[in-house]
Amino acid sequence: MKNGLRCFVLSFCLLLGNSSLVLADTNSDIETIFNWAENHYPELFVDHQVTQSVEPWRFRYYPATDIYVGMKDNEIFVLGGPWGHEHPTFIETTASLLSHISTTGENGSIAGCNTTDVPAGMVFSQNGDVVQVTTNGQCIALPDDANSNLCAVPSSPARTGISVLGSNRMTSSEIKGISIDMPGMPNPAGALQDSFAGTYCTMNAPEQTANLIVNMDVCYDMTTQFESFQDIPGMITINPPVTFSFAGTATSQVVGDCFATNATAIFDAFTEESWFRQADGSFAQIR
Repeated sequence: MKNGLRCFVLSFCLLLGNSSLVLADTNSDIETIFNWAENHYPELFVDHQVTQSVEPWRFRYYPATDIYVGMKDNEIFVLGGPWGHEHPTFIETTASLLSHISTTGENGSIAGCNTTDVPAGMVFSQNGDVVQVTTNGQCIALPDDANSNLCAVPSSPARTGISVLGSNRMTSSEIKGISIDMPGMPNPAGALQDSFAGTYCTMNAPEQTANLIVNMDVCYDMTTQFESFQDIPGMITINPPVTFSFAGTATSQVVGDCFATNATAIFDAFTEESWFRQADGSFAQIR
């Protein structure tokens, strides 16, 4: 690890031509562990850093403390700071750390999103201004407060004066386990897709949320919500489990005034006040 990472920092690998330097592909497990380390040991892993790669390592480097944290062969190592620079120090296997994070109810929070109350099984990772939200191909229980803004804006400790308009674009969706063939009854997949697409605006947004791109690949299990439904021959057929999966992207841009946008909802990250657009186009404050 020492030689590989030093090659990156000093550009020796590029000059000698014996290694290639590329940005790492976002890996949810690695991002979760590295984010967790940043949150729990901020005195060591100072300021959020992006994950990078020099084969066979994936790592983050923290210049303020001259510390590396890296993964190789599904094991986590550290180098520098209190561990010294002679050789990488083994910390734990990735499987063991992920198990610890999961059993303690933690999620490897990231700078761009408030992940305090995210449902179990939903994983967040961040590399630069790009956030990945995924359930890793599994369908998780639909939470009672599910909404289209999976990347909740972190609270702001002060008035930043920054207003950020976010827009969700659904690229694909599929509902399984229920089919409805009734004139005048909306297609359930279409209705769900419409509910997860939308535009919202945040006042006094934290600076780190200004230019986020959030990629979503999520599946919800809604079997419990449909337990009281019964088949109606020729019209409604239910074949559990009932699931809803979707993929999409949310983009953000700084705007001058949230109330002058086409947002359907507005939230103040400092005061925690909220407004919703009414049928006549005006906004009504709900808290």
